[in-house]
Amino acid sequence: MTRRPHVALIVETSLISGRQILRGIARYARLHGPWSLFHEPRSLEASVPRWLSHWKGDGIIVRLQTEQIATAVVETGLPAVDVLGVVRRPTIPLVHVDDRAIGRMAAEHLLGCGFRHFGYCGLRGPNWSHNRERAFGQAVGAAGCRCPVYRLSPRSRSDTSWEAQQERLAGWIARLPKPAGVMACYDPVGQKVLEACRRIEVRVPEQVAVIGVDNDETVCEVCDPPLSSVAANHARVGYEAAALLDRMMQKGRGRKRPVYVEPAGVITRLSTDTLAVGDEDVATALRLIREQACRELRVRDIVEHVSISHSALKERFRRLLGHSMHEEMVKVRVNRAKELLAETELPLRVVAHRAGFRHPEYMGVVFRRQVGKTPGQFRKEIRQE
Repeated sequence: MTRRPHVALIVETSLISGRQILRGIARYARLHGPWSLFHEPRSLEASVPRWLSHWKGDGIIVRLQTEQIATAVVETGLPAVDVLGVVRRPTIPLVHVDDRAIGRMAAEHLLGCGFRHFGYCGLRGPNWSHNRERAFGQAVGAAGCRCPVYRLSPRSRSDTSWEAQQERLAGWIARLPKPAGVMACYDPVGQKVLEACRRIEVRVPEQVAVIGVDNDETVCEVCDPPLSSVAANHARVGYEAAALLDRMMQKGRGRKRPVYVEPAGVITRLSTDTLAVGDEDVATALRLIREQACRELRVRDIVEHVSISHSALKERFRRLLGHSMHEEMVKVRVNRAKELLAETELPLRVVAHRAGFRHPEYMGVVFRRQVGKTPGQFRKEIRQE
């Protein structure tokens, strides 16, 4: 009998990102294995596993959080793939979520809500937080907006009490021009932002809308109001990392360039369910589009509900939102299709009809142009997530 490859997984179970990576690895092993997977529950900050120096397996998938772990993995001499990217080693290829695409996606979501003031709340230290910060700031900057930044110290590196940390964060939120759209680097930080808003009686989402990252359903639903979040697609990271390690174990070589996995989309909840537009006619148009775009709404239908001409509305809408009313309707329909694909088993023809597309073939063309993948591919990937 052919011996099963023995693969060690040095991936935390304390965060949803790590657990989803493990799910993706397990799925690859089921489809292309079998593998013998060795894993112990751990946190991201845990030290080098004692057993690693004696590991006699065939490969390792690891979140390289510290120099010590990176050195210990290299010293095993085994093929290894990193799924974090904090510490880099030339012999260990990286598979990771695309942090820049995540930042851009969050910015596009908040810009689509009509916000012109923004903020980013991240962590001091991790490069993934800084990459999201940079991309978010560039995206809102391209729309002519500023983005103040607040960085929290990770709890493991800070002597600051939770109360003092929340007071400082609340002070930063109080100074933001309102209404503001705030991106948190990941969902637990988004929860802190929402708690700080409550502390100083800032209304969410009317005065400050908040979006996180990772779509940790437990954290997002515990938040009050529930937290919108970018689904980062960590399960796909695990799957691609396992595929890469498989090639390395069989052929003895990997790839040097990092593999970056695109986010799956934004899961909208109450924390960003608002329209932050001062122009009453544009706000009316936006509200109608959000409510009626999936029911074959036309631009001339919108004009009947505002006090200005078609050309004036068209000009104001583009000036405030950066795109046309038709483009906004397409975005709403695609987002509705994404919700139905992720949350139901409805066939594509029914999804197309409920999302406002006349034909599933047309939905497929528009969906691929907007999302970069077919509806079927999107459904498959979001289910893995």
